[in-house]
Amino acid sequence: MQEGKLNSVGKEIKEPLEVIANKFTVWFDTFVDMIPNMLLSVILFILFVVVSKLSRKVFIKIFQKSSDNKALENLFATIIYYSMMGIGIFIILDILNLDKAVTSLLAGVGVVGLALGFAFQDIAANFVSGVILAFRKPFLVGDIIKVGGYMGEVTRTNLRVSVIETFQGQEVYIPNKDVLSNPIENFSVLGTRRIDLAVGVSYGDDLKTVKSLVLETLNNLDYVVRKEDMIFTYTGYGDSSVNFEIKFWIKYPIEPSYLEMRSNAIIAIKEAFDHNDITIPFPIRTLDFGIKGGEKLSEMNIGPNNSLGSK
Repeated sequence: MQEGKLNSVGKEIKEPLEVIANKFTVWFDTFVDMIPNMLLSVILFILFVVVSKLSRKVFIKIFQKSSDNKALENLFATIIYYSMMGIGIFIILDILNLDKAVTSLLAGVGVVGLALGFAFQDIAANFVSGVILAFRKPFLVGDIIKVGGYMGEVTRTNLRVSVIETFQGQEVYIPNKDVLSNPIENFSVLGTRRIDLAVGVSYGDDLKTVKSLVLETLNNLDYVVRKEDMIFTYTGYGDSSVNFEIKFWIKYPIEPSYLEMRSNAIIAIKEAFDHNDITIPFPIRTLDFGIKGGEKLSEMNIGPNNSLGSK
């Protein structure tokens, strides 16, 4: 009776051991059969590493001939490197008969990419806009620009934001998609900027003399350029003055600044007017007594019983 039980127990232990042994035998046979494919896969892996690095170096040399944007250079060089490595990995997996793994990996990449696209669509928009800005180059680091109400010097750029240091001393980080979707005013690309200055002179001054004097004064002012494009126009009659505008060009953005040049022009015009007895009048009101229908002051009856004298 006991001997039968021992045989039964031995049989129960023997069967799992045989299954395990068979599994190891199959795995070993499969491993031996896969040795040539594994060696080929190792060789291909090394080959694709070398090819990926060479492709990256070749791209960098070609890119540097057309652009000096380091951020864009590193981005595309990295994309090329990992794209080549990805192709190599898929080929190696196929050689190792891991087709199902390749299919699952591709499906997983597609699902993950779709989820990331929805989750990071703003980041993706900024990234794409950064790439477009890097190619179009509407401004460079050091340029004075105005974007979305912010004006200042471009201090740095990357594929996500453009950084502007305003004239008030603040750094403004503007997302690249906002930079691309708004008008960009670049004050540095042409090297000049126009100042529009409004002035008024009294009605008693000779207007031709005023015009000649203003043009001569600004022509002799330092840092004024494009003097032949200077525009002087009378704009209308004010309450106490004949108003005019003078439009002139200065070098920009170099010292002295736009505000300093405008201040220098105001000072120079005022000094020229003072030396030539030309008046920039105060706001005044004229009371008409006895002129074209008005009553003379000497003939007016001013007393306690009339309207002028009553309180």
